[in-house]
Amino acid sequence: MSPPMRSETLLRPLSFRCGAVARNRIALAPLTNQQSHADGTLGEDELRWLERRAAGGFGLVETCAAHVRADGQGFPGQLGIFGDQHLPGLERLAGAIAERGALGVVQLYHGGARSPAALIGAEPWSASAIAEARPGFEPARAASEAELGQVIDDFAAAARRAARAGFAGVELHGAHGYLFTQFLSRELNRREDRWGGDLPGRARLLREATQAVRAAVPSGFIVGARLSPEDFAFVRGLDLDESLEVAAWLAADGVDFVHLSLWDATRMTTKRPEEHPLPLFRARLPEAVRLIAAGAIWTVDDAERALARGADMVALGKAAILNPDWPREAAEDPGFTPERGPMSPDELAARAVSPVFVDYLRRFRGLVAET
Repeated sequence: MSPPMRSETLLRPLSFRCGAVARNRIALAPLTNQQSHADGTLGEDELRWLERRAAGGFGLVETCAAHVRADGQGFPGQLGIFGDQHLPGLERLAGAIAERGALGVVQLYHGGARSPAALIGAEPWSASAIAEARPGFEPARAASEAELGQVIDDFAAAARRAARAGFAGVELHGAHGYLFTQFLSRELNRREDRWGGDLPGRARLLREATQAVRAAVPSGFIVGARLSPEDFAFVRGLDLDESLEVAAWLAADGVDFVHLSLWDATRMTTKRPEEHPLPLFRARLPEAVRLIAAGAIWTVDDAERALARGADMVALGKAAILNPDWPREAAEDPGFTPERGPMSPDELAARAVSPVFVDYLRRFRGLVAET
């Protein structure tokens, strides 16, 4: 007899309106890991990292943010998807994830003002000229009309490349202060043309890129978008009600899911402290458009609370780093309690976390044990 399930809802398959079906409602969040090569081609360590989580039972496995243009790179060792030279590695990665039973999704992004000149070999660009009086800040220039048309085409080309490689879908990264967020921001976007001003202008780049991506891929291919609902960490100039409106527009533009990066899925909204973001976004989206929640979800109880508030799926970050078999263990062990760390580099290596990724994780308190 099979062991009892811990959560019937969490472990139930989830269908998307494009027709794709995830085996459960647990996703691996898109995580910077720096495990690929300088030219954006897939590294073996990145392959092992993602394949291991697919083998652990995650229903949907997202890659790190993959840059759609060479000048959109934000981190060393970042996976690229801007050229056909990336296809062999992407095909291997898509195949490995699918063979383990998960839906593989590539997160597509451009860093904008957060693409360091040392990485891209040029001055970074954004919605507007950005300069801040803080140490190490790199000024960014305002993008031209031609560049904005080109980057939309680049997102569509990257999505076609992901579909050609065999992935189940893509997610446009409209969160965390990168290019799309810079355009959405009331503080950072000071343009007076059709790409700025009111919310329809500031949302135009994300919407047109989403529409282009949807048109570029097969009907059964998943298209999603990630949003930051309000200001937090690197994000500034976002308003909760504007983000709700953007989510509704993206649903009309053809997304299959909206992925909320909440940082802490238990927190109420800043603008209306008596209200939680998940019910607000659920109410603004059609039933067929799935809502994914991410933010300090560690336990089955954490995940179930997010589902009860309106999420259709939860995305695990740190919990997935330390617990690659989280979904399988949650299904098989009614008393499953995930490890919270810190863990030694050797313990992390046993979980398919390479030394390069370990070094990156040292900036986050409580994950890597001091040796």
